[in-house]
Amino acid sequence: MSDDRFRALVLEDDPDAAEFLRIALERYGGMDVDVAGEADAALRLLRSAPYDVLVSDIQLPGRSGLEIIPDVRATDPTLPIMIVTAYGTVNHAVQALREAADEFLVKPVTASRVVERATDLAQRARRERQATRQRVLAVGAHPDDVEIGVGATLAAHAASGDELVILTLSGGAVGGIAEARHEEALAAAGVVGARLVHLDFPDTHLDPADGLITAIEDVVADVVPDRVYTHSAHDRHQDHRAVNSAVQIAARRVPSLWSFQSPSATVAFAPNRFVDVDGFVETKLRMLAAYVSQAHREYMQPDVVRATARYWARFSPAREVEPLETVRASETVGHGSAVRARPAVDGQDSGAPEAPEGVDALAPDRGSGAAAS
Repeated sequence: MSDDRFRALVLEDDPDAAEFLRIALERYGGMDVDVAGEADAALRLLRSAPYDVLVSDIQLPGRSGLEIIPDVRATDPTLPIMIVTAYGTVNHAVQALREAADEFLVKPVTASRVVERATDLAQRARRERQATRQRVLAVGAHPDDVEIGVGATLAAHAASGDELVILTLSGGAVGGIAEARHEEALAAAGVVGARLVHLDFPDTHLDPADGLITAIEDVVADVVPDRVYTHSAHDRHQDHRAVNSAVQIAARRVPSLWSFQSPSATVAFAPNRFVDVDGFVETKLRMLAAYVSQAHREYMQPDVVRATARYWARFSPAREVEPLETVRASETVGHGSAVRARPAVDGQDSGAPEAPEGVDALAPDRGSGAAAS
């Protein structure tokens, strides 16, 4: 599958109609197409990989194509939804608009019309994602550390089309055969389309002053991440603490930095951010399943992973959560040139000097913007 080809998901339970849509989009639209016959199967696919357009029927087994639109929006707010149905009643059209479907076509419809509208929607989605796409770097001491800590969060980033890089600093030779663990790490990264950078610092002897900071700085300079995830300082494992210390220095210019929980985290681990990962825990389990050499460990068991996500959900409206400690979270909320001074109370002088006629009074210059950390 080519990275620059559009990806379409067809949700259609009628085999003939599904085949018509698949052939039209593949042959005439040049798209890569997956087909699902019912709503839950489509949602599972959407949570496992990014798509550029969803083409859906209305009448389906179980939930209808209109009823799942809120779940689709929650999974990927940027995904265009095109309804193609033989049941083109006014009520259906109104409901489609109410649920924010992007297109509503009534069968019979030509292949050229389907391709034209799907391509337009996919192009729009690519443009929107490119404008908001984030570069995400996750740093772990050993193979499987990142996946255990933020595997579901990375899966959610992948579904949003973000660029993912996993930096693993040691081969993990103390916990297994380094060569095998490297292959496992590659397979796990591949589940979410992440690029793996795998270094060979000595397992259990990581030292920020012994090249670790410089190595991480090199990767940060290459990736230029918008956010970084790494180990918590509240951890019994000396390598995890060393990585936390090194990352805080090496990623000092990265706007946002969070620490994840490891199985060796202490009771001092105190998360204050709870990432909604509803539907992405299964992808995390697929990542962890790549680590065959570590399958015997208790914390790798699916029931433990699911229970952990459910436990942390007690601090969130979500059903499944990954917890993070905030080291730094910066956000630009406005540009100085766009902020006008206003009186604190109507009719009172704000204290700002009066601007010349035809010129807006501006707030004090904050350079590129006002950042809240």
